[in-house]
Amino acid sequence: MFENYPKIRTELPLEFQEIYSEHYKKNREGETSASSVAQKMEAWMHKKVAEDVLVDFNKSTLEIGAGTLNQLKYEQTKPYDIIEPFTELYLNSRFKDRINKVFKDIDEVDEFKKYDRITSIATFEHITDLPKVVAKTCIHLNDPGTLRVSIPNEGTFLWKLGYKLTTGIEFKIKYGLDYSILMNYEHVNTADEIEKVLSYFYHHVKCSCFGLNKRIAFYRFYECSKPKIALAKEYLSTLTSL
Repeated sequence: MFENYPKIRTELPLEFQEIYSEHYKKNREGETSASSVAQKMEAWMHKKVAEDVLVDFNKSTLEIGAGTLNQLKYEQTKPYDIIEPFTELYLNSRFKDRINKVFKDIDEVDEFKKYDRITSIATFEHITDLPKVVAKTCIHLNDPGTLRVSIPNEGTFLWKLGYKLTTGIEFKIKYGLDYSILMNYEHVNTADEIEKVLSYFYHHVKCSCFGLNKRIAFYRFYECSKPKIALAKEYLSTLTSL
């Protein structure tokens, strides 16, 4: 079913490696003009994820790929655990004191630990072993509970046009490099591939779009419920036997 996972990234050219960390952090924090505009649009993704805790925020949460903790601008949820391998992204965040536990990988989460909600914003497109991560969310989700995922509409014409006319131009002016090379390195999964994985492991998968439809949109949001726990365990067992 998922023979092409885990995916393998091709190595970035040296000139991209030299500026990668600097650009990545500035882009996540909205420090450039283009990324600042992008963050205003990306607010839709954060707000969709937070819709279920606008009234009742006492829901145990695990955020996958928490980055600079910017989701906490939109919700007061507690207790709040995160998965984030890059400590430098959240080290100086004003929201750091609201974090309960930090994991570098989903494998570090105790197998018996359950959450009322598991969330992710603009991260699933980056994950090389996505089926494994989604299968693990099935194991860690309370009943009832939801997996709430916002992603860029990677793999569509509008998404590519959008970044080429904003961040792509700014990146070219500053570094003299083609931004699409960096995007192809970062985004290993398209929006359609992500939906396929979510639908495989969850009975109920509801999609909303920031745009007209899945083909003409900048972002997608998925609310997933009723995990196929037996299927997830079966899939994970095949990985441990390899």
